[in-house]
This record gives sequence, C-alpha cells and structure tokens, in this order.
Amino acid sequence: MTRPTAAAMPSILRRAFPWLVFLLALTGMAQMPIMKRYSISDLPGLGWLADFFTTHLVHYALGALFLFLLSWALGATLRSGVLPRLTVSGMLRAGLIAVVAVTGILRVIKNDPGVTLDPYFVLAIDWVHMIAAFLWGLAAIAFRLARRGAYTHRSQRGG
Repeated sequence: MTRPTAAAMPSILRRAFPWLVFLLALTGMAQMPIMKRYSISDLPGLGWLADFFTTHLVHYALGALFLFLLSWALGATLRSGVLPRLTVSGMLRAGLIAVVAVTGILRVIKNDPGVTLDPYFVLAIDWVHMIAAFLWGLAAIAFRLARRGAYTHRSQRGG
C-alpha cells in the first residue's frame, strides 16, 4: 500500500515555475529606473526593460499567471485531502510567497484610479512587497546551495 501524497504540480509547470518567478523578479525590478541607468537595457534584446509601461503590463500578466498557479496548487492540495508536511525551508518560503502574493494584490488595487489609500499604507505595501520578494529569492538560493531546497518532506513528493 502506498502512502497518500499531496497533489503534485505537473512536471511541465514545475519546470516553468522558476522561469515565471525569474521573469516576475526581472519585470518587478524593471519598475525601478535601474535598467537604463545601469545600461542593462542597452544589451541586445533587453531594450524593452527600460519601458516602464511595457514592464508594468508584463509584470501584471505574469502576476496573474502566478496567482492562477498558486490557486490551482492550493485547490489541488485541498482536493487531495492530504495536507503536505512542509520542511522548514518550505514553511519559510511558503510564508514569503503568501506575503508577496497578498501585497502584490494590494499593489494592483492601489493602482486602480478609483482607489485612494493612505500614503503611508501604500509605502508600507511597496516596501513589504519588495523586501518579501528579495528575502524569498535569497532564501531560495541559500536553501538550494545548502541542498535543502525541497518544500515538502520526501515521502510526500509526487511525480
């Protein structure tokens, strides 16, 4: 008898997920005027990174895809009836992902022209979003280098 496992993300999505996160980080950083300042946008094929509106729209589209995948994974996990046993690194990164997702949604809401929020709240959302994204990336690299990159314990990983 095999042990039940938490719902696994299909392998194609598992391979695409790091690229999605990389592009989200790249377009997120491109929202700041650093791509032109440091001549990154002068590299062949990267000129679009200096255009704020292009990177803003691409970031929104990728963010929607990211939220869809998170929702799908959460729904599949809940539907399986088996909650995964997260590793310490998995708990930390899952928490950071939740913070990035929630603050990202709040950032979209604050960009709606009909919504007015307190400037200090907006500043807090922006800073928390950027710091959580930075810490998530740092944690992912650190745990990968320490060979502790798995989100769940080995017995719960599916194919």
